[in-house]
Amino acid sequence: METQRNGFKRESYILSVDVGTTSIRCHVYDKEAQIRGSCITKVNLLYPEPGLVELDPEELWREFVKVVNGAVQDSGLQMRQMETLGISTQRGTFTTWDRKTGVPFHNFISWQDLRAVELVRSWNNSCTMKAIHGVMMVLHFLSKNKRFQAASLIVFSTQHVTFRLAWALRHWKQLSQAVAEGNCCFGTIDTWLLYKLTKGLVHATDYSNASATGMFDSYQLCWSEFLCSLVSLPLSILPKVLNTGHRFGLTDPSIFGVSIPIMSVMADQQAAMFGECCFDIGDVKITMGTGTFMNINTGSKPHTSVAGLYPVVGWKIGPEVVYLAEGNAADTGTAIKWAQELELFSDVRETDAMASSVDNSDGVCFVPSFSGLQAPLNDPKACASFMGLKPSTTKSHLVRAILESVAFRNKQLYETMLRETCIPIRKIRADGGICTNDFVMQLTADLFGRKVARPIQHEMSCLGAAFVAGLGVGFWKSQEELKKLQRTDRVFLPRNLYGMSDERTESEYTPILQSWEQALKRSMNWYGNR
Repeated sequence: METQRNGFKRESYILSVDVGTTSIRCHVYDKEAQIRGSCITKVNLLYPEPGLVELDPEELWREFVKVVNGAVQDSGLQMRQMETLGISTQRGTFTTWDRKTGVPFHNFISWQDLRAVELVRSWNNSCTMKAIHGVMMVLHFLSKNKRFQAASLIVFSTQHVTFRLAWALRHWKQLSQAVAEGNCCFGTIDTWLLYKLTKGLVHATDYSNASATGMFDSYQLCWSEFLCSLVSLPLSILPKVLNTGHRFGLTDPSIFGVSIPIMSVMADQQAAMFGECCFDIGDVKITMGTGTFMNINTGSKPHTSVAGLYPVVGWKIGPEVVYLAEGNAADTGTAIKWAQELELFSDVRETDAMASSVDNSDGVCFVPSFSGLQAPLNDPKACASFMGLKPSTTKSHLVRAILESVAFRNKQLYETMLRETCIPIRKIRADGGICTNDFVMQLTADLFGRKVARPIQHEMSCLGAAFVAGLGVGFWKSQEELKKLQRTDRVFLPRNLYGMSDERTESEYTPILQSWEQALKRSMNWYGNR
């Protein structure tokens, strides 16, 4: 695309940043969605106490600016050639800050943080929640309104902002005082970055990020007054919710030397879904990064789940709202990194060969639950564990058991999604760092009995935010044009359905899956009252 400024034409590009759980990356994209320049840096996670996970807001901001400058420098282009900026961020990580000075009251509290686990447990088991469930069930029976059905099934989680924010308001007097004085702003990472990029002019988020906080009514598309009132969260501190594709504002020229329109803000999983061009009902995306997130496009209506699938807004562009049903496993990449730190292997690329070097895991089962178990078991008290260790167990057996657990959790989420939504699956695409592992990809396809496609670009959140921003400025014209830009690295075919083996997967993995499910049950409620 060409733009004309100062009397001459030049090519323009899309700038997109993804702030993930472990890294911040920035890409410069051209008209063919090819990466012309990139820069990546690590996110510095802080662990002040066991179970607490934080990020320094000011450090995150400095690193954000650093990767943007680094990507443009790497591209050999100039900042004024950047037509627009798109932003994708990890979800559920939040901070609060002084409305007058912009100074944070505390560090970002990560979505992985467990400080509110007891508060969540007490609420989920409380008489208040039981009463609400009962009343909502009656209202749903009488009205058939799905909003009441959703309210009758709600189960709180530490991954949602709700109770981590409630915990902060209860424990930090400076914060509660600022709220009382009307001097407090709340924001997830996207809101904080918008605030910093516009020098305090914009306090906003988008529908995809808001819907993942646990405080948002996806049916009415607004902050939930009922829920906020229930747990004493002040609506006054919450940001304005805007369309995913929206002109959020201009970056202050003092930051990058020019003003760049910010045309998209997206939650990372929804951005990855958009980057994978999963625009149609029944499209499924699996992101295997720090955690595994499986999303299915449910169209214009949110899905109500009894097994812990979460209805989120995928994106809102103009009048169109697309919803996703989501299941997740929190510790996919975390388990791989942990195993590497234990020196089970030196390079992640070795794990594929190590797992394939043995015929099976020697009866070893790994439970990947450093942050508890999510849907469909929903047990924050579960522990991570190896079970079935023997004197004959080798490093390769342990690595295979870890990789198998990733595919097993994929199968668990997939079957839950099929059972709950009853939506015919159109296509399945996988992304994230772990998707580069052929063992995990092949086993996932085998267990699904469906082909699973892997894109050439594995980090799709950045691309999704770029796509939305590009559509907003006319860089790309339509979703159909975006589909033509999609590039696939490899399609994994299920061996037991395509004659590629004699039903080896089914015969081998039925008992192994059963053993693994027993291991899950034995790991549950490990940190409960014993």
